[in-house]
Amino acid sequence: MLVIDPRSLRRVHAVIAQRLADEAGIDVSISLNASPQGLPTSVELLLRLERLLTRGCGELGETRTVAQLDLPYASNHEATDLTIDLSGGGSTHAGRTLRVLYDGVAGETGLMGALFAGRMPTIEFDDVATGAVIARGVPCADNAGSIHGALEAVLARLGTMIVATVRGWGTLTQRPAEMVNPARARDLAAFEIKALAHSAIRRIYHLCCYAPHWRVCWRFVDGPGLWDSGTLAGTSWGVIPDPGFRFYADPFPFSHDGRTWVFVEDLDHRTNKGIISVVPFDERGPTGAARPVLEEPWHLSYPFVFERDGQVWMIPESSANRSVTLYRAERLPDRWVREADLLTDIAASDATIVEREGRLWMFAATRDGAGSWSDTLSIFSADKLFGPWLPHAGNPIMIDGGSARPAGQFVERNGSLWRPVQDCSGGYGTGIGLVEVLQLDLERYAQKLHTIIRPGPEWPGRRFHTLNRAGKLECVDGAAHSPRSRQLAQRLQQRSGRRELASFDSTGSAAWQFR
Repeated sequence: MLVIDPRSLRRVHAVIAQRLADEAGIDVSISLNASPQGLPTSVELLLRLERLLTRGCGELGETRTVAQLDLPYASNHEATDLTIDLSGGGSTHAGRTLRVLYDGVAGETGLMGALFAGRMPTIEFDDVATGAVIARGVPCADNAGSIHGALEAVLARLGTMIVATVRGWGTLTQRPAEMVNPARARDLAAFEIKALAHSAIRRIYHLCCYAPHWRVCWRFVDGPGLWDSGTLAGTSWGVIPDPGFRFYADPFPFSHDGRTWVFVEDLDHRTNKGIISVVPFDERGPTGAARPVLEEPWHLSYPFVFERDGQVWMIPESSANRSVTLYRAERLPDRWVREADLLTDIAASDATIVEREGRLWMFAATRDGAGSWSDTLSIFSADKLFGPWLPHAGNPIMIDGGSARPAGQFVERNGSLWRPVQDCSGGYGTGIGLVEVLQLDLERYAQKLHTIIRPGPEWPGRRFHTLNRAGKLECVDGAAHSPRSRQLAQRLQQRSGRRELASFDSTGSAAWQFR
């Protein structure tokens, strides 16, 4: 049973009920229970106004009537096997009851209070009888440009967590709930004024610059690198030049038979479609310009390249095709053959494979219908590369915009397995976390976030979301300005990077650097 405040009936509740019926075989009824501290009516009016002004397309947060939800109604004292209280008013139902908290507050007051403060709330499921938190998640709003969009992202992950919890798996994250202020209409009004101003500035910026614009940076490091220092400072970074209307991101350096390449996502701003390109390297840096090596009708990025069974393989991100596809290098680095779809009918981003105790494990960010692309981690495993790849019993393993999405290859450190993760808690690409894998088996997964690396004065960029290393060659990517006007580009060259492709000298080297 779902217990809902009648003033906060939303389309998401019907979606959750349908998912529980389809995926868990559970029939759901609803009970109405008004919270003594429900949302002010003016908040819902302002949300509607925002939706009109921003032309928001999210649907989960739209208000509904009982008749529109078309769900069976239950009395307040009807016995049920499981009650999920979303109302914030307390439940009197017999049987097990889970209460939904947003930053420790029951009901949507806590949810809206967090959004008005400019952050995403921690969602917790609290067992009323024992007081134990059995599930915790922190959704991400990296693709939300408004309060309504952020609300959509929260409600999408609320549905994900309810379905997983009913199936017997609590999705936990390390981060505790933050203190929340009550939701007030004047806070939303102030937020909307700032948001509209920011939206206008962003539109002007997009008229002047290609955005977002990523670039690949590299350096040769003797000894410890980012994994040990936890900072971007130290040896200066070189930048792979781009023509301005295209960007390079998601660098994967790879060495084979004495040769080294850096595989990258290569996105053309004019078509907004990515392909995979490669940049040749020697011991001094890039020896030629980026050249395409793999293109499909759909967008490609995150070229995870690895060697196994005497062959070189690539798994590029292809969520636009709803697949995780394996390619074999017929000729390195520029001829790739599509071998198999390891996963199908799934929106999975940045699939990354590691072998552990004789079994292959695939980590990927999965999007559960709506909301962010970066806050939900799923794991799959197989005995061999071609599968079959089986979902982990606890999928989704984690909901956390700060430490779910992969950011590069796994690393062995001091006998432990580590993975870089994208920290999108402050927006897409705001940092990289270094995470230690504490437990990985068919039953459980646990990790510990040790360090978050963020852009700073020593870093020629505003964002940062991929980290990989091959031998001494360490590569990251970062966002920068790329003005559409050549004159403006020259004025901002120190911040935006070079617009033109580098001129390679007689040795083929183009090792200019930011310092």
